[in-house]
Formats: sequence, C-alpha cells, structure tokens
Amino acid sequence: MQMGFTTAAYVVAAVLFILSLGGLSGQESAKRAVWYGIAGMALAVVATLLGLGTGSVPVVIALVMLAAGAGLGAYAAGKVQMTEMPQLVAAMHSLVGLAAVFIGFNGHIEMTAVAGMDEAARDALTGFAAIIAHKTPVEISILRVETFLGVFIGAVTFTGSVIAFGKLAGRVDGKAKKLPGGHALNAGAALISVAMLVVYLQSGSSLALIVMTLAALFIGYHLIMGIGGADMPVVVSMLNSYSGWAAAAIGFSLSNDLLIVVGALVGSSGAILSYIMCKAMNRSFISVILGGFGGTTGPAMEVTGEQVAIDTEGVAAALNDADSIIIIPGYGMAVAQAQGSVSELTRKLRAKGKTVRFAIHPVAGRLPGHMNVLLAEAKVPYDIVMEMDEINEDFPTTDVAIVIGSNDIVNPAAQDDPNSPIAGMPVLECWKAKQVFVSKRGQGTGYSGIENPLFYKENTRMFYGDAKKSLDALLPLID
Repeated sequence: MQMGFTTAAYVVAAVLFILSLGGLSGQESAKRAVWYGIAGMALAVVATLLGLGTGSVPVVIALVMLAAGAGLGAYAAGKVQMTEMPQLVAAMHSLVGLAAVFIGFNGHIEMTAVAGMDEAARDALTGFAAIIAHKTPVEISILRVETFLGVFIGAVTFTGSVIAFGKLAGRVDGKAKKLPGGHALNAGAALISVAMLVVYLQSGSSLALIVMTLAALFIGYHLIMGIGGADMPVVVSMLNSYSGWAAAAIGFSLSNDLLIVVGALVGSSGAILSYIMCKAMNRSFISVILGGFGGTTGPAMEVTGEQVAIDTEGVAAALNDADSIIIIPGYGMAVAQAQGSVSELTRKLRAKGKTVRFAIHPVAGRLPGHMNVLLAEAKVPYDIVMEMDEINEDFPTTDVAIVIGSNDIVNPAAQDDPNSPIAGMPVLECWKAKQVFVSKRGQGTGYSGIENPLFYKENTRMFYGDAKKSLDALLPLID
C-alpha cells in the first residue's frame, strides 16, 4: 500500500515539476510555475518519508535533517539579496554535487558490505541493502557504473560550483587562469577516471573510487578556473545541467524514479539553456567549458578618444526632449539595487507619452534571466521588456539609449576587434541611437576587465555615480 502511494505521489510530483519548468519560460506564468515546483517538492518529500515507514529510526533522522535544512534555507532566503542570487545558485549546485558524492559512496559501502554476507544474512536485509542483495552479477556491474558516474559528475559539479561561487562573489579572481599544462592536465585527469572505472567494474575497489573522486574534484576546479568572468552566465547554466545529471545518475543507483525524472529535467533544461547562452555569445559549448573563451588571441584594438561626462540636468533635458527611449540594464543596476528607481523613471516617462522599452541581452547580469527577474520585481510591465533580437534593429530610430551598469553586452569591440575576448559575440547596438547615456560608477573596465569603445564615442556621455543615487536625482527633473 505504501509503495503504491509513493509511486503515485512521485508521478504527480513529476507532472508538477514539468508544469513548473514549462511555466518558467514566460514572465506572466513564472509565479504560478514556482508554486507548482513548491507543491511538487513538498509532495515528493512527504511521499518519501511515508515510504520509510512510520515511527522508524530513518524517519526520525530524516525529519531532523529536513528541519535543519529548512532552517538553513529560510535563513539564506531572508539574508541573501537579489543581487547575490547568482552566487547563491552556484552554492546550491555545489550542495547537489556533494550530495551525489556522499550518496554514491554510501551505495558503494552498502555493496561492499552485502557482498561479504552469507545467504541467511542477506535474506534479513531491508531497504536499499535488500535491493542490492537480490541483484545478479550483471545488475551489480550496472549499479557500479551508475554509482561511479554519479560520484564523478557530482565531484566535478561540487568543486566547479565552489569556484564559480568564488568568482561571482568576487572572492576568486574572475580572469581565466589555468595551471601549466592546461588542457593536458584535464585530459590526464579524465583518462585516470576512465582507468579507475575499468578497475572499479572488475573489483569494486574503494581505492579506485577514491582516486576517481580526487581526479573529478580537480577537473571541476581547473575547468572553472580556466573560464573567464564574462562567461559566468554560461557557467551557472552548465553547472545546473551537471547537477541534474548527477541527480539522475544517483536516481538510477537508488532505483528512485522521481530522482531520475527530476534529474533528467534539470540536466536537459540546463544543457538547452547553456546552448542558448553560447549561441547568444557566438561561442561553441565545448569552447566555453574547456576555457577557450575569456582570453585574447592577439593585441586588442587601441581605444582612442576620451570619456565625456554629463551631469543630471543634461540627462534630464535630453530625456524630456526625446520621444523614444531604450533602457539597457546590467549587473551594475543589480549591485546598486536601482531597479525600483528605473521603474519609477519608466513610469514618469511613459506618463509623458514617450515610448520606453527595455533591451535585454541573453547573458545580461551573471545569471540567465537575472535582469528579467529584477525588472519584474520592480513592477516594470512585461510587454515593454524586449529580447535582443526583437529590439536591436530599432536603435537607429531611437532618440536616447540609457545603459545602466552594462559593459560586454553593449561593447562594439565584439564587432570591430577580431582580437577582443568577445569577438563575434552578438551585442546590443546601442551606439546607433542618437544619444547614449552610460550610468557607471567610474572609468573601470567592469567585471570581465574588457575595455569598451562605446564609452569613447562622440554620441556617448558618461553619467558617473551610483546608479540608484544618480537616477533618484534625475527623477524630480523629469517634468
């Protein structure tokens, strides 16, 4: 009876997760989609606990762990700012990877213990150990492959996510860095892992599993260290995919259908999103994950001219005279928490009959969809938030383009300089507007460290200062 309820609950939870994933593709349905996901996860947790049997020691332990995790999650949700969401997501991915490693080793320990038991002892086993006890030698070999893959992907995900968290949080240098030997070291670690798989299949050796885990931990560390800060949106999406495949592999090991389905959903959706991100940057997925992006191929084109500043009154005068305005948000807007001020500016400009739209690049910010979430939080209407392909051709007929905390996604060097680290990357061509105002803290090159010729163009004016303070000072002057 319990098994039938658990299976039925898992099917319903899987449907809810699919509905959640589908709903997240649109801003209007995203809030409802989140509730689908919450309901699915709650149902899955309850069904799993009931499947353990009431009053058992595992249930008590699980409830204690559930309470501890819920407490930590509530604390993180209350403390983490929206601007810190990218690093929070990376941190969550690291936990999924670490969980896969622990579960994989636990499965290995169970297999080793069961293998040393006599027939009578095996008949008395319950739970996962009982499942192992009744497997044929061929099924045990398959289980070893599943366990090995789960640990390998989990270990890569864990260290890769930790480094991604460090880069996003500014605790690790965002520049691409590799050890001497670069790709050869990664290839060597991968070959060691394959060799350990052969040994593990033949003998079930704990040493083989440990050696592979160490090699996989190194691969995760070295891969992400070799990727530049400009690629962080792709890295976050890629690690999301890795965590899903790790969960799916462990689901096969545990014979947990829901874990397999959810892992496959997360893994495939993350892979698709990574592909979309790479296409938006005109880079191949292999090039990014192997650290082929983020470094230059030659001397960058020299930038000539000077950055010309403009004051608040000058920006206000231009906006009051303009008929069409495009706003381009970036991570700098998130850091300054200026989305509320941007929303108010938009409201005032539209009230004056002006056409105001937002241009969103697929890799704006440090997390896919980060800018859309911030604008939705600030109550910016969905219908004026446009994707790059929808709005790029409208810049030549736009009176004013306002860039708020963006660098790479509006960098003309992507088109003009073949030696630029972002050469070939599709960008928002805001320099084609009649006037361009760039809201920026100072004259630095930003997170990725790439110089931007846009700041030196004749029709560009630099609106220096904290984005929120600058916009708040601008608002009273919009009449």
